[in-house]
Amino acid sequence: MPKVLTKQQIKSYREEGFVFPIRVMSEDEALSIAQKIENAESLYPEEIHSESRNNLHLSFRFLDDLAHNDVVVGAMEDLLGPDIALWASVLFSKGPSSGHYVSWHQDATYMGMNSNDFATPWIALTASTIEMGCMSMIPRSHKQEILYHNDTFDNDNILTRGQEIKDVDDSNAIDVILKPGEMSIHCGTVIHGSRPNQGKHRRVGFALQSYMPPSIKQTLGDNIWTHISGEIRQDHKGVTLQRPRYDMDPVTVSQRKMADKNLSNILYNGSKVKRKY
Repeated sequence: MPKVLTKQQIKSYREEGFVFPIRVMSEDEALSIAQKIENAESLYPEEIHSESRNNLHLSFRFLDDLAHNDVVVGAMEDLLGPDIALWASVLFSKGPSSGHYVSWHQDATYMGMNSNDFATPWIALTASTIEMGCMSMIPRSHKQEILYHNDTFDNDNILTRGQEIKDVDDSNAIDVILKPGEMSIHCGTVIHGSRPNQGKHRRVGFALQSYMPPSIKQTLGDNIWTHISGEIRQDHKGVTLQRPRYDMDPVTVSQRKMADKNLSNILYNGSKVKRKY
């Protein structure tokens, strides 16, 4: 019996490669977290900014709480089983009237896993509309292999390498419109992207990239994870990250630096260019 998702939602995820919307929390709760992010940016500008956006759940307790949210974790268990670890998190922010975008891509391209059967929740902490540059997904594109990605390193492309799949047929693309407090879930091979935010307000989303069952391991870099539910992973030479006891806990801030370095080495593997995120 599913914990959070309906049987139809699970079927949709399997057949389409993604599912949305799923209510995680109230709009007020989500907007409160968005405000906490702005407060953290003001208080700790060296820890959280546009080029320091990965693994912030290790620096801030309120984002760690989001990674362990009962609805999020229940949905992951519905899709992946009871034993789950989180590999990383990414804060996606687009300022109003900015040119930042995300090109068509597949997450699994550079993640270096032995399988691509993992899931990523994307939680809207503000509204995510077409005008504000919400994600778009290509239904059923997850059923093919990883396609060739061209590394552009375009300044406005907020992907690490500006990686893009050219000549994507987006005639049947689905716009993933979310209200604050709702989430989408997509798999590692579905083709997706997003346009610039042409709205008057900031668009903030928190991606938990990604939740992994025990069968999935790194083939590049080290196995470093946050335990989420079920049995704790026992991978050889693996590292279980601690949870922050409070914002800017020095223990987990230090672990974040280690995790970010490992993630950067994985994502930029084979590249002659290495950006700051």
